Amino acid sequence: MFHMMALSCVRGRYGFLLRFRGFATAGNVTPNRREPADNMPVFQYVGEHRKPKEKVFVWGFSCTGALGIPSFVVPDSGRKKPRRYQLTPYRLDTEQKISSSACGYGFTLLASNTKDLTKVWGMGLNKDSQLGFQRTQHDRSKSYDYVLEPSPVSLPLARPQETRILQVSCGRAHSLVLTDSEGVFSMGNNAYGQCGRKIVEDEVYSGSHLVHKIEGFDSRVVQVGEYRRAVAGRSLVACGQDHSLFLTETGSVYACGWGADGQTGLGHHNKTALPVPVLGDLAGVRIQQVTTYGDCSLAVSTDGQLFGWGNSEYLQLASVTEATQISSPRLLPLKAVGKVVQAACGGTQVAVLNEEGEVFVWGYGILGKGPNLSESEIPEKVPATLFGRSEFNPTVKVSQIRCGLTNFAAITDRGELFVWGKNVRGCLGIGKRDDQYFPWRVTVPGHVVDVACGVDHMVALVKSII
Repeated sequence: MFHMMALSCVRGRYGFLLRFRGFATAGNVTPNRREPADNMPVFQYVGEHRKPKEKVFVWGFSCTGALGIPSFVVPDSGRKKPRRYQLTPYRLDTEQKISSSACGYGFTLLASNTKDLTKVWGMGLNKDSQLGFQRTQHDRSKSYDYVLEPSPVSLPLARPQETRILQVSCGRAHSLVLTDSEGVFSMGNNAYGQCGRKIVEDEVYSGSHLVHKIEGFDSRVVQVGEYRRAVAGRSLVACGQDHSLFLTETGSVYACGWGADGQTGLGHHNKTALPVPVLGDLAGVRIQQVTTYGDCSLAVSTDGQLFGWGNSEYLQLASVTEATQISSPRLLPLKAVGKVVQAACGGTQVAVLNEEGEVFVWGYGILGKGPNLSESEIPEKVPATLFGRSEFNPTVKVSQIRCGLTNFAAITDRGELFVWGKNVRGCLGIGKRDDQYFPWRVTVPGHVVDVACGVDHMVALVKSII
């Protein structure tokens, strides 16, 4: 049974209204009055000095509420059947500029880099309170298990009118929120210590009010100055399936949570409830990005080297081991890849981006070079022509890469979004349910600034002049 948050309740408590509408081109061009001379319509086009607007687009599986469009789950009077799959980008119109987004396993977090009291919104599955306590309309002591529209997430901030949110990250059933001056907060399931707090046996997560401020770092988790200098898209906190990674301002990595596959990188396979420094080959190395989504973890150093640990059942770490898992970070010797500036890993696949804007992939699944390549233990270069490079556009480069559980996404320096991989429940946004074996451009009106990939849905942050 899905429950629907009342729009009037959101407006009444927080003083602003979240509106929803689909993307349509008809309203983007406004005709003036017709000239009597030739009786022809005159169109007023967007001016060249018009400032870009920040917009949010969502697509994929809607039944969990993760897309934030209530009418997809509970149809309004104009539509009799729910829309289970949104196969193309759909506009989620918010009054606030969204600066960070994350897709969990059936839920979504949105954050705004604002000093307003409301800074984070959640939507989708909330059975483990991964979206915080979402008070029901009829009983203030109960929380919704499903949240169908972006609803404010309350954080226990000491200075709510000063503190800003830098990044959000989502795992299977837990969430992390990074602030600029008050550290990291966690919500949701903590059965393995992934929220960075003591594990409580038989803890009930549904309807929990607990939002935990994580302690135990020897220096701050990367904050304002480092964040602004970082290349867009580098993770500072990262949720795996049931573990968490943190990058501090000194370039050190911390981890907590489920370690059965070695994904915490702490040299053992146990659960870890509090953040612990990750050493191994990372010892003495300054790290600039951490990334994970399943049970494999990666880190990129400031000098462009790649380190990996955790699950290697799908050849993610085959360059250093024949085993199915590694419990301590290892330097991955990547031949002919060059200096790595960004990495992404999903459930079975890995991607890296080098300083030349080239993408390399390996692991298992649909890797982006056609149906004949489904497994590789060495990096395979995805041809630049598949990202739009041609004799007419000879300088196109990829600037960001992402992985969902079984899919990839890449953003070019021209703001174009390309996706490929398993099209689980329409999560690729390409207008069909078929898997995509080569990078395919997603039709989005504007320049894509960032994208978040999940199991079966995606969220894109877009700058548009329309």
